[in-house]
Amino acid sequence: MSRSRTNVALGGLLLLVWSNLLYAENADRDKPIHLESDRVVVDDAKQVSVFDGEVELTQGTIRIRAEKVVVTQDKQGYKHCTATGHLADFRQKQEGTDQYVEGYGERIEYDTRGEVVDFYVQARVKRDQDDVRGNHIEYSTLTEVLKVFGDPAHANDPNKGRVHAVIQPKPEETPDKPAPKNAPLTIQSSPTLSNEKP
Repeated sequence: MSRSRTNVALGGLLLLVWSNLLYAENADRDKPIHLESDRVVVDDAKQVSVFDGEVELTQGTIRIRAEKVVVTQDKQGYKHCTATGHLADFRQKQEGTDQYVEGYGERIEYDTRGEVVDFYVQARVKRDQDDVRGNHIEYSTLTEVLKVFGDPAHANDPNKGRVHAVIQPKPEETPDKPAPKNAPLTIQSSPTLSNEKP
């Protein structure tokens, strides 16, 4: 293959990857953030809002639920949300499928600038039957990449200091079964044909 064909092929591949990233980026990023709670205190001067009592934050397919959510806004308008509670939870629909990524932690931080969700303490993220646990999990909502960290303070305790993961095998695709060789044919009348002769 000539160098120009290779460059065109690589350019096409990069464009395909880039367009998929843009599609994933725009899915939730361009949606407004909605918050519901029992109470809210808004400090416009400091650009901080504190939502308290059964808080639910949604942005497109992203949903975070917690007892308390603190939202700060930087000068460019990006939001940083810190959700706390016994176990705050997170959910986002995966691009192009009907599956959801779900996550839990005593503290969840969602940064709209970097499109990253961090789960801290009793951190857990599940997708279908796959399940990872650790002290800190970083999840990119843009690339759907997970980084899982154990707790270095408990490195000698295998139940607390290490990362645990369950990754299920991909199910085998089964081809459609062909009809048995001696199967009888079923004949049905067509509703579009009439008995009238022209």
